[in-house]
Amino acid sequence: MVDASVPDSVKTVRVNFIENRARYVNPQLSPQLTDKLRQKIIGQTRLTQVNNDNAHYEISGSVTDYSVSTSAISGQQTTNNRLSVTIHIILLKRLENKTDEFDVTRSFEFDARQTLTQAETALKDEMIRNLVEEIFNRIFSNW
Repeated sequence: MVDASVPDSVKTVRVNFIENRARYVNPQLSPQLTDKLRQKIIGQTRLTQVNNDNAHYEISGSVTDYSVSTSAISGQQTTNNRLSVTIHIILLKRLENKTDEFDVTRSFEFDARQTLTQAETALKDEMIRNLVEEIFNRIFSNW
């Protein structure tokens, strides 16, 4: 269990659906990202999930970039591609009347011989795990 830093006064959290606003939409990314983030927060903090508008912490977000670029070339052939994913997170801290916003960007390499669909299938679990971990750490770790 991660040492999550949550003020004693904060008891409830609401994780809103993370919308996909990127030009290319992976239809599985938003629902899985939202679900895994909820599971991690409930499993690794003492916060209670609520669905009303007065949660102490309210987390919203959107996928703002989901793009592929070439990351390695050998002999004038593309050998590796990079899938970059950026999530914009908005954390509303109601008790402090404060809003924090930040972006989380992760890149995932894949063989250029794979189609994007093949790469997404192979990378899905790693993508979700890494993005959720980064979002969670940005919200709940005192760095």
